Amino acid sequence: MCGRFARRSTQEILADWFGVPLEEMPWFEPTFNAAPQSTQPVVRLNRDTGSREFALLKWGLVPFWARDAKVGYTTFNARAEEAPAKPAYREAFKKRRCLIPADAFYEWQRIDSKSKHPYAFAMKEETPYAFAGLWESWRPKEGAPLESFTILTTDPNALVEPMHNRMPAILEPRDYDRWLNTSPDTSDPARPPVDLLRPFPAEKMRAWRVSDRVGSVRNNDPTLLDAVEESAGAKTRDQLSLPPQ
Repeated sequence: MCGRFARRSTQEILADWFGVPLEEMPWFEPTFNAAPQSTQPVVRLNRDTGSREFALLKWGLVPFWARDAKVGYTTFNARAEEAPAKPAYREAFKKRRCLIPADAFYEWQRIDSKSKHPYAFAMKEETPYAFAGLWESWRPKEGAPLESFTILTTDPNALVEPMHNRMPAILEPRDYDRWLNTSPDTSDPARPPVDLLRPFPAEKMRAWRVSDRVGSVRNNDPTLLDAVEESAGAKTRDQLSLPPQ
């Protein structure tokens, strides 16, 4: 699963990485502890121009047919193998795919029945990356429409597997266009790009233990990504690709 992530890249870096003009981006700050129900930037195709755009959406997808927005509390992740057929995500998978920019995501290693340690997972080259996501627009009986998103998850790679049996589906930059493009003129809606939703190569990633402070959504500062010393029972530095200290 993916319940917390960090996005420390500046807007200038993200504009260049995702090919969106900086002057056309909505304003947003870095986050070091993004959690479900928060508002985060996603990249999608503009419905009028077909070009990439950034939009600020709520994390926790609310299907267009939902009676109320509370369903979003349990739909912040969607299993990649189930999403194409599951009612909550089926239409979004066909027509409303997006990218969620990140620099790291967090997962917890269970040590015993009472303790677990958080780890951060990032690219070895220290570049931003993108989760595969779906977005949706929901109209309440009163008020403005709510746009929301979910992060797709897949099987873990060798780096994540010691921590959890799922990981976010991370896309290679070369696949961004294919994932975003839902036009019937250039893609077959009966054959969406499910093959892209696979474990990201472990050899391209690194992981390191971080502070327990990441467990509280009230903490949101750059030190959350600082490496901390390993302790007995945790994975050793030889078992994980950790940054130097």
